[in-house]
Amino acid sequence: MSRTVSPELFRELPSVDELLRVPEVSALAAAHGVSPVTDAARAVLAQLRDAISSGLLDGPGLAMAVQGIAAALERQLRTALTYSLRPVINATGVILHTNLGRAPLGEPAIEHVRETSAQYSNLEFDLKSGERGKRDVHVERLFQRLLAEVISTGQADSVSTIVVNNNAAAVLLALNTLADGSEVIVSRGELVEIGGSFRIPDVMAKSGAILREVGTTNRTRVADYRNAITDRTRMLLRVHRSNFEITGFTEQASTAELAALARERGIPLMDDLGSGALVDLQSLGIGDDSSVFDSLRAGVDIVTFSGDKLLGGPQAGMISGQPSLVNRMRSNSLFRALRVDKLTYAALEATLLAYVKRDHDAIPAVRMMRLSKDAIGKRAEALAASLRASQLSPKVEIETIDGESVIGGGAAPSSVLPTRLLALSSANTSANELATLLRSSDPPIIARVEGGRVLLDLRTVFPEQDGAIAKVLAALRGNC
Repeated sequence: MSRTVSPELFRELPSVDELLRVPEVSALAAAHGVSPVTDAARAVLAQLRDAISSGLLDGPGLAMAVQGIAAALERQLRTALTYSLRPVINATGVILHTNLGRAPLGEPAIEHVRETSAQYSNLEFDLKSGERGKRDVHVERLFQRLLAEVISTGQADSVSTIVVNNNAAAVLLALNTLADGSEVIVSRGELVEIGGSFRIPDVMAKSGAILREVGTTNRTRVADYRNAITDRTRMLLRVHRSNFEITGFTEQASTAELAALARERGIPLMDDLGSGALVDLQSLGIGDDSSVFDSLRAGVDIVTFSGDKLLGGPQAGMISGQPSLVNRMRSNSLFRALRVDKLTYAALEATLLAYVKRDHDAIPAVRMMRLSKDAIGKRAEALAASLRASQLSPKVEIETIDGESVIGGGAAPSSVLPTRLLALSSANTSANELATLLRSSDPPIIARVEGGRVLLDLRTVFPEQDGAIAKVLAALRGNC
C-alpha cells in the first residue's frame, strides 16, 4: 500500500540560501569555498526530498533530519572533496592485481617522477646541441644495455625499442605499420580474450590487418603456418595465452621453428608476450612464461610487452626488435597518438636503471616474487601473536596456514608461489561480511575469501603496512 505524502513536508525543508546562512555551514564555506558547499547543500536537500517522496520520512523524522542537516552537509562535503583514487592494502597474494593497479612503483621511480613532474625537463630537448630531441632516447639507451646480451650471442645485430601507452597499443601499432591491408597468420589457440572483453581479433581488425587463422584450438603445427603463407601474408604472430592454459592432447609450434620459417619466407615474426620480463623467471620460481630475452634469442623480429606486469614498472607498452621495423613504427602517425608522457618515461627510466644496476629489490613486484615462504610465515606469525595478545575479539579466530600466491596480470597463469596465510573466521560474522569490514577500513584492506574464511597473504603487503593491518583487525572486536 502506497503512503500519502503531505506537500507540507516539503515546505519544512530550508532553501539553499537559508542553509548557507547557518553558522556551521558558513564556516564550511569559508574553509572550502562557497561553490563546493552549495553543491553539497543541494545534494543533501535532494536526498531529503527523495526520502519524503518515498515515504521514508514522516513529520517527526523530517524534523530530526532538518535538525542534523548541517552535520549531513559536512559529511557530504567531506565525501565530495575526498580523492576517489586512493591507496589500499593488497593482502590478496596476487602480485600483479589488475584491479588494484598492477605493479607498484619502487621508491627510485616515485622520486624520479616527483622531480620530473615538479620542474621542467629535457623530455624532447637535446642538451648537447640545444635543439629538439626525441623523448624515447631516455629509455632506449637502457633497453640497449639490458638487451646487449642478445646482440652478443649473435641472435641480432642490434635491438631498438619504442614505448607506447600499453601493450594493446603496442600490438595495434605494430600490426598497422607492418600489415595494414594484408594477412597476419595466428594459431586458433592464441586468439585470446583478456580482461574487459578485449580480444586479439578485434585489435587486428582495428589495425587494418587481416586475420588468417591456422590449426585448431589445441594443436597447431609449424606446417599449418607454412601452408597458410601466400603473397598477401605480411607477418606471423604468436600471442601469449593470458590467464589460461591448454593441457592434454596439445601441440604448439616452437618459437624457434616459427622464426626459422619467417626467415625462410622473408616475413617478420612478432611475439606478443603480453607480460614480458627482464629477469630469469626460473630463479623466481616461475617456469611457464617467456622473457623478452627468450623471444629475441629464438629469432623473433618484434616483441611486444607490458611495463606494469613482470617488468614491475608503470603502465606502458614496449616494442623491441629489429631497428628497421621499429623505425617504421616510429614514423607511423599512430605512434604520436599512442605515445606516453614524461611521468611514464621517468618511472620507466628509474625501473630500467634498477635492472641495469641489478638492484632487483628496488622493484617491488620482483621483490615480492623473490620472498620465501619462511620469511612471509615469520611476519604472519608475529602479526597473529600480536593480535592474540591484544585480544582481537573473543568471536574472531586467527591462525596461520599454508597457501599459494599467484603472479596475476595474465602472467604465468599456472605458476604459484608457496606462502603462509593469516586466516580469520568468526562465529557471528560471515567471511564475506568480514571482508566487507576490511574493505571499509582506513586504509582499505583487500583480502580473499576461501572455505568460509578471510585469507590475508603478506607477500603482497609491504612490511611497513603490517602495523596498519594489526590496528584494523584489532578494531574488529566491536563489529564481530
